[in-house]
Amino acid sequence: MEAKDDYIKGRGAQINTPNRFLKSNTEKYYDDLPTEEERVAYAKLNYKTKFLELHPKTILNKISSPDIGFGYSMNPYQGCEHGCVYCYARNSHEYWDFSPGLDFEQKIMVKKNAHALLRQSFMKKDWEPVPILLSGNTDCYQPVERQLQLTRKILEVCLEFSHPVAIITKNSMIERDIDLISALAKEQLVHVTLSLTTLNEDLKRIMEPRTASVRNVLRTLEALVAQNIPVNINAAPIIPALNDHELPKIIKTVAALGASKVSYIVLRLNHEVATIFEDWIRKNFPDKAENVLKKTKYLHGGQLSDYRYGKRMRGEGPMAEMIRKQYEIAMHKHMNGRSMPKFNLDLFYQKKNKQMSLF
Repeated sequence: MEAKDDYIKGRGAQINTPNRFLKSNTEKYYDDLPTEEERVAYAKLNYKTKFLELHPKTILNKISSPDIGFGYSMNPYQGCEHGCVYCYARNSHEYWDFSPGLDFEQKIMVKKNAHALLRQSFMKKDWEPVPILLSGNTDCYQPVERQLQLTRKILEVCLEFSHPVAIITKNSMIERDIDLISALAKEQLVHVTLSLTTLNEDLKRIMEPRTASVRNVLRTLEALVAQNIPVNINAAPIIPALNDHELPKIIKTVAALGASKVSYIVLRLNHEVATIFEDWIRKNFPDKAENVLKKTKYLHGGQLSDYRYGKRMRGEGPMAEMIRKQYEIAMHKHMNGRSMPKFNLDLFYQKKNKQMSLF
């Protein structure tokens, strides 16, 4: 694909969709500019990321979805510079009066007191240890983490209290914290999930512009496994007619590198993400766009998304069944018998009692 002059390089979304919670949207959107010269000028002036500091009173979010399997999640960042065009979390930016499109990638809110709030939660008398998902919404190792180190501070608190934590990321920056993560792994306190959508570097660069390359994700997997850290590879999302054929090869590749588990999620385009993704697919893969959108609807009963628990992540119908069978055959062949270890919940009380004795 040859990029057009007005294509915003390094970003997934190419538009800002109106915020559905606002009665009126007065922002001048990129596609509304009348001339190509104005659109090019807009792109050059507005590509930089802005960071806004939040001061929340709590950091843990209780998870009610039975699809997730964790008690709480925490997100030191709102919005994500990685720019994955399909990201379900984009819609959460509307609660902050922003667009889930370019705003989601360009206006990042940071919670610099996240680790202090987590420590306060652990010190509460009634706190019961339950695995915390880091992050359940936006990536905890997005680029700004290199400077702010909020995720590292959170992991230090988890290690201090021997509290179980599960990490999800698309960034090889996690290797920076391998000292903390390996220490947690020795006590069965950590699971790591690396997202790997495709083995095609060109596709990954367009679809997830600021994430780690395929080569680096595989290197990170090897580095974590070498330290006996359990790693799940999340092949997500599976996009019909774009990357669905890669699932068996992804499983074979990561199995050879020592992954403990592989999971998958099919594409679902909830709310404004559907508009953002459709704009992206038509600009980048115009010859495949109709087929991708049509087959995505096949997965969700004629819609681009499904909000039902138990159905939304795997889809239903003949196409979903075909993907499931491919997955099961490859898992049986390459990953048979492997699993993630159970979290150790007992050590937390010992560490907490020691902390309380200091007061």
